[in-house]
Amino acid sequence: MSDRYEKGMKVLEITNKDTIQEVFKELEDIAPDLGKFIVEFPYSEIYTREGLDLKTRELITVGALTALSNSEGQLKNHINAALNVGNSPKEIVEAIMQMSAYAGFPAAINGIKAAKEIFKKRDLLPLR
Repeated sequence: MSDRYEKGMKVLEITNKDTIQEVFKELEDIAPDLGKFIVEFPYSEIYTREGLDLKTRELITVGALTALSNSEGQLKNHINAALNVGNSPKEIVEAIMQMSAYAGFPAAINGIKAAKEIFKKRDLLPLR
């Protein structure tokens, strides 16, 4: 294993340890290198940069994936990751709602639906 891979896996152990193996399994019979690239680039090279903590990076990622409005699986993974690194459900909801002004209401509604699903699975509803 390369140092980049090990460095990226350390971040994934903090942010997505429950879901990363599912991603690798989905890719293993068609594009196993894609899983390696995911670990070695965003998680090793981007997530470990100085200047932002993991909590902030995950909140930004939730916003970006909400705005894309075509990445439901990744959005759910990153909502989980955002919770795992200390974001509150309210902070996640606010980040998603912020996207209504920049990505439109359909994107924000879809993001909120994804968050609701994750919050329900984690017994975080109703929000107070």
